[in-house]
Amino acid sequence: MSTLDSMPRPRGPRPGNPAPGRRFGRFTGTDLLAVVLYVALPLAVVLLPLDRAGWIRTNPAVASYLLNLGVYGVVFVVAAISARAYFARDVRILATRPWFTAGILPLMLIAMLVVTAILVTLAGGIRISQNQQDIESVAQGVPWWFTAPLLVVVGPFVEEFVFRHLMIGKLSLFLNRWLCYAISIALFASLHIVGRDDFTIQALAPYLGLGAVLVFAYAWTGNNLAFSVSLHALKNLLSVVLMYTLDLSALQP
Repeated sequence: MSTLDSMPRPRGPRPGNPAPGRRFGRFTGTDLLAVVLYVALPLAVVLLPLDRAGWIRTNPAVASYLLNLGVYGVVFVVAAISARAYFARDVRILATRPWFTAGILPLMLIAMLVVTAILVTLAGGIRISQNQQDIESVAQGVPWWFTAPLLVVVGPFVEEFVFRHLMIGKLSLFLNRWLCYAISIALFASLHIVGRDDFTIQALAPYLGLGAVLVFAYAWTGNNLAFSVSLHALKNLLSVVLMYTLDLSALQP
């Protein structure tokens, strides 16, 4: 019997939602391992004296990319094993409405850009985060076909697994769903700037906007992990295209 067969059947669709709701199984050991690796591996990279390695000093952009690929790659494998049944089911759901999926993803991306722009304006204007500067520095030293797998495939899957699938889908078994939404948005934004920037609303604003729309997309599609991963990947794909076709440094304040 498969994991999905052993789970309770999903409830009927809610008004305004394009897919039925979902009942999740409880947290598993693989879920815990993925979260521990997601937190511990970046800390290990920061704490270990890697800057003494000659190959890192010789080409820091490539070294930064390879370290991030290694960290996210390990978590990606564990997360993919943990969520394989959920993700496969979600892909099948989206495949039953391919035109809807293809049409709504660009609209969600536009909504994400608008919401982010509004929050950034309310927070006091654009501030290029250290996280964004690090990504752009990597783009200057690494070709697009090297960075795209990490930014468009591996990264979105890992972050949607942690911040949507676990923090909303499974955590809502124990906490109020709206509280799970808030936790997901707050932690998603915070972990993108912690240790890199001053912890201010101006630094958080872009990630709060991104997280809010991803949470909405995940919840609106009946907790569809494949949809939120696709939306996150589409946004990152746009970022990759812009990084490699525009001189983004000219846009910085």
